[in-house]
Amino acid sequence: MSEKIIIIESLDAVGFYGVHNQHLKTIRKYFPKLQLVARGNELKVIGTYEEIDAFQEKFLQMLNYFEKFGKMNEDAIEAICGQNNSSFDKEKNLDTSIVLYGNDGLIIKPRTQNQLKLVEAIGGNDLVFAIGPAGTGKTYLAVAMAVKALKAKEVRRIILTRPAVEAGENLGFLPGDLNEKLAPYLQPLFDALRDMIPAEKLKMYNESGIIQVAPLAYMRGRTLDNAFVILDEAQNATSNQMKMFLTRMGKSAKFVVTGDITQIDLPRNQRSGLAESMKLLEKIKGIQFVQFGEKDVVRHDLVRKILNAYNKFEIIK
Repeated sequence: MSEKIIIIESLDAVGFYGVHNQHLKTIRKYFPKLQLVARGNELKVIGTYEEIDAFQEKFLQMLNYFEKFGKMNEDAIEAICGQNNSSFDKEKNLDTSIVLYGNDGLIIKPRTQNQLKLVEAIGGNDLVFAIGPAGTGKTYLAVAMAVKALKAKEVRRIILTRPAVEAGENLGFLPGDLNEKLAPYLQPLFDALRDMIPAEKLKMYNESGIIQVAPLAYMRGRTLDNAFVILDEAQNATSNQMKMFLTRMGKSAKFVVTGDITQIDLPRNQRSGLAESMKLLEKIKGIQFVQFGEKDVVRHDLVRKILNAYNKFEIIK
């Protein structure tokens, strides 16, 4: 056994460890083989050389996070330490896979193997399709990658779009003008952006056109250069709409298409452009498809169980 003393300099140890050492208790769960003893600004770590080295690397990342954002929370600890019991962490070290720091220190990073595949696919391809059920983080991660690209000045603008297709409701009966009628369809995209960009800056980006959120029909006739473009809910794009959208790609553009082919709300006589594109484009070099499943659901645990129940029901039918 070996022993190491880590000194926390110029930081509030109480704020870092949490009330009644709550954060330290959480950290201990990820390193059950180590003995962690905190006294003031000193942390004694007892264990093997290998375990101590692994701990120290992640502990320094937590200190850097605390120094940057002035707080520590359970989500940050989980994101940095990883879920030690999951096959995801055994397959690949995720410490370097943080996509973005959002508002209030929110850590945005892939949490499943397929989410990591999506991040890597977007990094290596100009056109990526992310296909799978609700709650798997497809759109959220795509938006995070778009914001990251904008901050790095890899693109000049972000364009987020969705087909305005009713899911059991009629758009015409909603109150307000066209923009107000479309707002509910585009709200999930705004929600993601609000997690990642401060409110004042997001407002400025919207007003200046650096970030644009619009229905799919508004894409017709445009050439999208130097842009990160995301088509969300693509299963509700018709065949013609999908062709129209994909041919908007200009120079230095990156396109991401997300959707769930089990949730098509189009009339029965219309083909889903997403389902069709999966067959037509799968062998084209430079285009990558990433498939998500129930194991990738990162919402409430019940969402995974609900999806499983519905899938079994569809098989029985």
